[in-house]
Amino acid sequence: MQILFYQKKIKYDGAQIAPHWALRKFKLAGDSIVAFTGPCDIPFKNMADLQDVLENSRIYSRMMLHFIIEHFGCPLELGICRQRIFTQIAKDALQELTGTVFTRKGDDIYDGKYKVSISIAAPSVVSCKIHFGINIDARKAPVPAKGLEDYKIAPKPFASDIMECYAEELASITQAKCKVRII
Repeated sequence: MQILFYQKKIKYDGAQIAPHWALRKFKLAGDSIVAFTGPCDIPFKNMADLQDVLENSRIYSRMMLHFIIEHFGCPLELGICRQRIFTQIAKDALQELTGTVFTRKGDDIYDGKYKVSISIAAPSVVSCKIHFGINIDARKAPVPAKGLEDYKIAPKPFASDIMECYAEELASITQAKCKVRII
C-alpha cells in the first residue's frame, strides 16, 4: 500500500474517486492511499451515493482532511469492509487524541449529534475506491457537525498516523491469511 500526504490543497468534488486518480495525479501505480486537505462540495452529477442524490442531500464542508483509497481487484463488499476498518481506525485515533467518546455508525463518525466524517466506497471497472473525509472546519456544514479544529488536532500528523495504521492492518491481514492451512 503506497501512502502519500499531498501538501497542497485540493477541492474535493467527487471526481477524485475515478479509477487511477492517484496514478494520473501522483504516479502511484497500485493500491494507494492519498491524503490532502481542501474544501468539499460535491455536485449531484458526481455523487456516487444514490441515496444522497434521491434525498437531494448536499455534501459540503468549508475544509476537510480527505483520504482517497484505491484497491485494485477488489469487489465492492470487500471495499466496504475496508472502508469500515479505515473508519474504525480514524475513530480510535480521534478518541485517543481527545479523550472524547465517538460513535461509528456504519462508515460515519459522530460525536453525539455532531457528524465528524463522510465516506463512500464505490466500484470501478478495475478497483474499489474509497473517499473518507473528516471535517477540519465544520462551520456552515449542512448538518450539525464538528471538525478537527474543534478538537485542536493538526491534520497532517493525524492523517499520517491513520494511513500508517491502515497499511499495517492490511499487511497484518495478508500475513494472517498466509499462515494457515486448509482444514
